[in-house]
Amino acid sequence: MALTIGVDIGGTKVAAGVVDEDGRIVEHRLRRTPAESPERVADTIGEVVRELAVGRQIEAVGLGAAGFVDETRSIVRFAPNLAWREEPLQKKVSDLVGLPVVVENDANAMAWGEARFGAGRGESHVVCVTVGTGIGGGIVLDGSLYRGRWGMGAELGHMQAVPGGRLCGCGNLGCWEQYASGNALVTEARLIAQAEPARAARLLEIAGGAPGDIEGPEVTEAAREGDPAALAAFASMADWLGQGLSDLASILDPGCFILGGGVSRAADLWIDRARESFAARLTGRGHRPLAEIRLAELGASAGVVGAADLARRR
Repeated sequence: MALTIGVDIGGTKVAAGVVDEDGRIVEHRLRRTPAESPERVADTIGEVVRELAVGRQIEAVGLGAAGFVDETRSIVRFAPNLAWREEPLQKKVSDLVGLPVVVENDANAMAWGEARFGAGRGESHVVCVTVGTGIGGGIVLDGSLYRGRWGMGAELGHMQAVPGGRLCGCGNLGCWEQYASGNALVTEARLIAQAEPARAARLLEIAGGAPGDIEGPEVTEAAREGDPAALAAFASMADWLGQGLSDLASILDPGCFILGGGVSRAADLWIDRARESFAARLTGRGHRPLAEIRLAELGASAGVVGAADLARRR
């Protein structure tokens, strides 16, 4: 059976695995990302790939990189959490390992993994949304990964949701991820706790008493205990998430949405509300099929599996 290696490169870790044609990880490795040095990042990737390749016939290597990847799938134009600026990552790694290499955006790789082997199996039109600190995404249309003309499509978190709204880390105002992400959840919980401390009594107790010390785990814990402020923060996030998904459905008309990322681990607190929000805001509701909203299945391995499978299809 043909084997490829997938590597998921984030700001803190490099995860790599040997993957077979059925999307199964045969062997896995994890390394710290030396994010301050492009050369050391490439060396780390090379080391882990060579280690995994020992005794195996490897066809190619797929790299899922957290950043803007060009249309040739070879250069990382910019990465917010790594020292990559116009980084020729494909050539560097190929020279180090002596194998064909394909570079892809990490969210695209994750989406492809889920579409092929996870929650999107059997669907030809899939939109994957990662709800974490911010919002990332990947789009599969008619069975093909949509990348855009310059390779920088599917930056879903930066659709404008509120003109002149909250400042986003990208520099724009009112981006979707400022209202429907993990950071948005914390922002909303802090605002409620500051304005209505009595309503957030348990949340503030868990966080140590100060609204500014509230973080995601505290909001989740308090919500599970029935704290009104924490539950309201999750409801706000879910409403905004459903709104954004309805906008995406108007444009892309997918068969399903797949939701992943760190916030999905608390999906029992918000996913029903997000589905209701989506259905209530969908253009033409009642006269069109309703896209399913599913939770991702592959977890942290989706990027590795997706990158490896994309390398197989280079």
